[in-house]
Amino acid sequence: MSEPEVRGAAQREVRLKVTGLEVRLGRSGPDVVGDVSFAVPAGQVLGLVGESGSGKTTVALALLGHTRRGLRITAGQVLLDGTDLLALSPRDLRAARGARVSYVPQDPSSALNPTLRVGTQIREVLRVHPGAAGDAGDRVAEVMREAYLDPTPEMLRRYPHQLSGGQQQRITLAMAFACRPSLIVLDEPTTGLDVSTQRHVLDTVRSLCRSYGVAAVYVSHDLAVVSGLVSEVAVMYAGRVVEIGPVARLFGEPVHPYTRGLIGAVPSPERAEALAGIDGQQPRPGRRGAGCSFAARCDHATGDCTTEAPEPVTVAGRSVRCLRAREIQATHPERVPAVAGKPAAPAAPALSVRGVTASYGSTPVLSGVGLEVPPRACVAVVGESGSGKTTLARCVAGLHGNWTGEITFQGAPLARGARQRDKDVLRRVQYIFQNPYTSLNPRKTVGQIIDQQLKQFTGLSRRDRSARAAGVLEDVSLGQDLLSCYPDQLSGGERQRVAIARALVVQPELLICDEVTSSLDVSVQAIIVELLRRIQRERHLAMIFITHNLALVRSIAQSAVVLRRGAVAESGPVGQILEHPADPYTRRLMQDVPKLTRSETRFETHGPPSPRSA
Repeated sequence: MSEPEVRGAAQREVRLKVTGLEVRLGRSGPDVVGDVSFAVPAGQVLGLVGESGSGKTTVALALLGHTRRGLRITAGQVLLDGTDLLALSPRDLRAARGARVSYVPQDPSSALNPTLRVGTQIREVLRVHPGAAGDAGDRVAEVMREAYLDPTPEMLRRYPHQLSGGQQQRITLAMAFACRPSLIVLDEPTTGLDVSTQRHVLDTVRSLCRSYGVAAVYVSHDLAVVSGLVSEVAVMYAGRVVEIGPVARLFGEPVHPYTRGLIGAVPSPERAEALAGIDGQQPRPGRRGAGCSFAARCDHATGDCTTEAPEPVTVAGRSVRCLRAREIQATHPERVPAVAGKPAAPAAPALSVRGVTASYGSTPVLSGVGLEVPPRACVAVVGESGSGKTTLARCVAGLHGNWTGEITFQGAPLARGARQRDKDVLRRVQYIFQNPYTSLNPRKTVGQIIDQQLKQFTGLSRRDRSARAAGVLEDVSLGQDLLSCYPDQLSGGERQRVAIARALVVQPELLICDEVTSSLDVSVQAIIVELLRRIQRERHLAMIFITHNLALVRSIAQSAVVLRRGAVAESGPVGQILEHPADPYTRRLMQDVPKLTRSETRFETHGPPSPRSA
């Protein structure tokens, strides 16, 4: 047998085998995840997908023998090269972490020690596990090159804050692969990255897994990213794997109604489609009922589905946990084209930005940027991280005052800083921040958060403020019972809708949405985007929609502005920008957009990224 054949046979061996994994609240509380089983061959990647709260991260942490506070692993095996990690002593398990199994977290900026140089942090991993990868000095340089980073003394001396987001993430990958582990667990490692940086990180993961014959589990809510990286997909719902199988078959012909719902919520960069989120919420642990946990949200549910718990069955080459799987397989879901709005009659722009140049201290960020937002229209602002998208939005909102040029709103010039703008202008221009977890005051209830806006910008009585607060929650598809809830009692999608409600309650005329869907799963993202489309239509709002997700642009915007290094690369109608990009930079962005495809060759490859890129 030739060397490539030997390597291929070795990589087909099952490296990770998980059987009957169960994690509970305490010793005897309800299970958070249960009956989770899957296998991953050497050199292959398994995708673990599902909505927030489905149990993905709980499973990912359990693969390292770890749980969040209050949870316990109560059953199952995690066999890595035949060794049950869950049966190891605490001392042996600590020795295995980093050497045999590694973890890459979602946020590299919080995973890296801000007080240590990156070279020191990689060497520290090798020092804790001596002998795992040979000479530490040689291995640091080797793993840096493998992660497409230049191992120069200058790079190794840098602190994490001196690196871009993509470089930080690749440092965490270098640390994870430093000891040549058998298993690597990646928990949403590309969330918040622009499409080009994301592709570089995914190329790194794919290359390292194949080179070392590593089994990998990739946790993500981005189905398009998963389809381009993994060989198999496990779809989780309410702590159970409801469908698992080869990626091309599962995404091409989904069987479980939940899987179909997730795929129906994925935006397409090639055509405008109405995004359909899945109505309702996942049941919490202890509230799943006797039957199928998805029955309350399922269009295919019958009476049996509410009383009989489904067991996995094999359908069309994959395992499906659904009582009606074989009947549903014969039906074919359809995507609904988005209804194109009527072109607006020519009118003076609601917002006009001309020749805006901005900087942070002496560092230039924007250079001569211009755009126009017509009344009742949405303009998308796209580009890589660091291109100036958020800085432009903050200039418009008055949150960044160090700029020159001209910004006019409804024909009147806007003052540079928010403190110099009158109250009516502040009311009419509202900003929705990217992270709903940090933009809402954790010490105030939803009712108090919304009422604070009304007190600031209106003269309404308490009764009228209460009525308007209740009404705006209905507008964003939330119930009045949430008025007494605190932010930590809400899901990510509910928090983002509260942030939208807070902006809408004062009846603005321009809405600035800054990456408002970047941390949301595809179903909640679809609900938020369709909500914004509906509100824009009903309230005749002008909108700036900032995003690195180019596939979303078709679903919400009429025109787009592409920023590159603080300058406008090109602008125009969305169809023209996405289908016939004129600038090479825009063409590269479009090539880097992950697509939910149905073929075995899923990701376009443009060669390895350069060491200094992203």
